[in-house]
Amino acid sequence: MALRALRLDQVWLLVSPGNPLKPAAGMAPFAERLASARRMALPPRILATGIEAALGERYSAMTLAKLARRFPQVRFVWIIGADNLWQLPRWRRWRELVSHTPMAVLPRPGWTRRALHGTAAHRLRHARHHPGALLQGAPGALPAWALIPAREHPASATAIRARNGKAQRRAAAAH
Repeated sequence: MALRALRLDQVWLLVSPGNPLKPAAGMAPFAERLASARRMALPPRILATGIEAALGERYSAMTLAKLARRFPQVRFVWIIGADNLWQLPRWRRWRELVSHTPMAVLPRPGWTRRALHGTAAHRLRHARHHPGALLQGAPGALPAWALIPAREHPASATAIRARNGKAQRRAAAAH
């Protein structure tokens, strides 16, 4: 949906080496999460990558700054779910992140309305754009963000991990 709405060339699924705001307990190993993301990717337009781990980063602001330096000819857009927009003020250097990278927000069940009335959306209200216009301005015209018009998708990493864990336990019990 983001590809179409924002007219992007590619979407990179950045598999994090670990979310600093979440406990490591219950988190699948990095290699397993990367392999799972690669199975869901649709090359060449949607790619799963472990570049964040290769860069030695866990914080989005630093990752995006390094990506911008490594790929100066690319104009990146940071795509997050509405649940992350809601908690964005808890993220390290979030203001720096949005002042250097346009942000696209995907609707999430139970979060979209709350996020649009949250602290980050309030502080960035002057920078909200229509998705088709998000990248139309000058590259330095930031911050800029847009809500992607899409149906709220219920998938979550937590639910996928729980489902995979149950399937693995059933398979182990069958042997």
